[in-house]
Amino acid sequence: MKRFKGPDGVPRTIVDDVSFELRSGETLGVVGESGSGKSTMARMALALELPDGGAVLFQRQAWTTLTDRERRTWRRAVTVIYQDPLSSFDPRWTVGRIISDRLANDVLTRGERDARVVQLLDLVGLSSAFLDRQPLELSGGQRQRVAIARAIAPRPAVIVCDEPVSALDFLIQAQVLDLLADLKAHLNMSYIFISHDFGLVRHFSDRVIVMRKGASLRPAPGTRYSSIRVPITPEA
Repeated sequence: MKRFKGPDGVPRTIVDDVSFELRSGETLGVVGESGSGKSTMARMALALELPDGGAVLFQRQAWTTLTDRERRTWRRAVTVIYQDPLSSFDPRWTVGRIISDRLANDVLTRGERDARVVQLLDLVGLSSAFLDRQPLELSGGQRQRVAIARAIAPRPAVIVCDEPVSALDFLIQAQVLDLLADLKAHLNMSYIFISHDFGLVRHFSDRVIVMRKGASLRPAPGTRYSSIRVPITPEA
């Protein structure tokens, strides 16, 4: 559960009664209209917002009750891809620096780090020619590929995909979704895939949660739509 104070100072419940399990190697879709609490739920999964009630568990450990210092070592295991990667990039940095920054905690020589960045670019379909480019020199699809490379750099177990293709045109959407599917299979990751597009989420996900007014709707028996009352616990 998560509450925020409105402009009038009255607390409003933004997320309530949303509970689920994320399985290893699974894509869990979260769909809902604007204001349904999807992004707030995602921020709680990332421990960027702390719940006012309930808890988030990661590999059976209490994720949201850790101190910032304790949580720092776990943040590499849960990363995020945003709708607008440009807003999450330092526009002064090159593509190479944006990606290598996520390798700062790895014990690597300079040469090994540079080689790893090139490998990550190759994984997302970009060449080493992009290393010295800045975000404003890239197309929307190229920026999102850089964001994906940054997200997979620390070898995460879970990636939260918060509207990752909604700002792209239809053809580029399909290419990025195919890339995400290939990377999930290749790297054995799990996704929480958030979108307002029900058809897109149903096509891309193994199971789906439908959110409305901060709560998850109960699915009809026999559907793939899921609202399982278990905390977020990817398998070890």
